Amino acid sequence: MGRLNGKVAVITGGARGQGAAEARRFVAEGAQVVITDILDSEGKEIAASLGANAIYCSHDVRHEDSWAEVVAAAQSAFGKLNVLVNNAGILHMAPILETSLEDYMRVVETNQVSCFLGMKAVAPAMQTAGSGSIVNISSIAGMTGTPGLVAYTASKFAMRGMTKVAALEFGPMGIRVNSIHPGGVATPMVGIDDVNDDTLDAMAGFGSIPIQRIGTPEEMANLALFLASDESSYCTGSEFIADGGLLAGPVSIPQSD
Repeated sequence: MGRLNGKVAVITGGARGQGAAEARRFVAEGAQVVITDILDSEGKEIAASLGANAIYCSHDVRHEDSWAEVVAAAQSAFGKLNVLVNNAGILHMAPILETSLEDYMRVVETNQVSCFLGMKAVAPAMQTAGSGSIVNISSIAGMTGTPGLVAYTASKFAMRGMTKVAALEFGPMGIRVNSIHPGGVATPMVGIDDVNDDTLDAMAGFGSIPIQRIGTPEEMANLALFLASDESSYCTGSEFIADGGLLAGPVSIPQSD
């Protein structure tokens, strides 16, 4: 315990799913956390459950002014800012020919533009604090093409690229920037509210995932914790894939006689 003692983190999309799991894990490890979302009732409930070391801010990640308010709230409540987890994101599933420009831009603004705005907003505060870690939650869709997810895939590839640019620019400022690329994870965004053995097994796709299940929000939170902590002090500009081995390619599961 205490791997984030003395650190102040902002976690976007923190009202549920991976963001909520990250908030719980970070507070358990000693961090003070600003949870942000547009799901105000859920966000306030999560923050209240975590006690004095967490606050909630209503936050539209698409808008620069809203980012400035979140950074100011973190500094006002906890005195500084050391960690940003760019977790907020949405999904739109449709073939290219059935994807409207409006749908495409809605995904890009929420996933991609927010990442740019967030990194830009927190960097001066992190430099003032003396160090920082930015964790951008991309996807395996940011590593390979995914049919039916043109906007989501574009936004997640962009997050991967922006991570590398920010790592180069922010490194001399003492700020590390890395991306996490989850595979299938049981979250409300993909329609799974109750994580149990049945849901983990049912969506596993046993023929293609060597670890024969989908992931949990807590597993992604553990990886975010590592990147937020000083344990990853020599890691920047890198992709951290957590997909159960999916990108390793199809596997054949041996059958017993």
